[in-house]
Amino acid sequence: MAEAVPVRCPTCRRENSYSAPVFPCACGSPVVAPLNLAAPAVPLTRRTWSDSWVAVRCEACGRKGEWPRPEVGCGSCGTVALIPVHPPASGDPDAPDSGRGGRGTSGAGDGVRADARGPAATTDPPAPSDSPTAPGVPPTSDAPAATDVPAAARAPFRPVTIRTGGDAVVTAALYLRWLGFRDVRRPDGSTTSSAAVDLRAPGVVAQVDPTTAPAGLRAVECVWLNGLTASAASVYFSLAGYTTEARERADHLGIPLFIMDLTGTPQPVNDPADRLIASGV
Repeated sequence: MAEAVPVRCPTCRRENSYSAPVFPCACGSPVVAPLNLAAPAVPLTRRTWSDSWVAVRCEACGRKGEWPRPEVGCGSCGTVALIPVHPPASGDPDAPDSGRGGRGTSGAGDGVRADARGPAATTDPPAPSDSPTAPGVPPTSDAPAATDVPAAARAPFRPVTIRTGGDAVVTAALYLRWLGFRDVRRPDGSTTSSAAVDLRAPGVVAQVDPTTAPAGLRAVECVWLNGLTASAASVYFSLAGYTTEARERADHLGIPLFIMDLTGTPQPVNDPADRLIASGV
């Protein structure tokens, strides 16, 4: 948490102490929303998804991402107040673009992406050569930590034919290893509210949906929240594709979406997935 600052309630005028949360940028540097304490806080009267995010630029690498909007609850009258934030400087040539066709922009229309939290591709990712020995999880990789390396530097991905839901999980795990994430596994004792399977590795949280129904909005939001809790990138794999609402929300949040065909080669569905394949970011 950042240093606590006083914020005056716009309703009862009482001062409340507030500490802005610290989030991890893709470069590893801490990111804190630059509070504009010279401007008055604004009461929150109606919460919407698009207005719950604010653009913040990382001072270390210049990436512009979308993070939860600062807000504080008054301890006296109960008012929830939104704290103004200084907007990021525009015209930065190092800032990522908003993506093709408007993908990756926030619901507020500020052209900001929330996909700057994933690890990069590995320097020398291993290509899987043998069938996994454990059900649903490929063998542990000795790949080094992820770094920015173009997709052309990787060996071709070797697909696994998908005949069952377990094959889909194996394929997703192998694909994550190919992207550079090491030690991909299912968490011990993990459970989900659907048929989707949870995969974890240092720096990534993935959901694999082997069902025949398109992944919906709630599924995408859940994997994003899991990634945010773990300070990791969120990735989704689906056999049946995604609903329109799920794709739009994933674009806003910067979640890479992949669809898997029966040949076992995941295909990118949105711009964050294209970027993940290209550079791991």
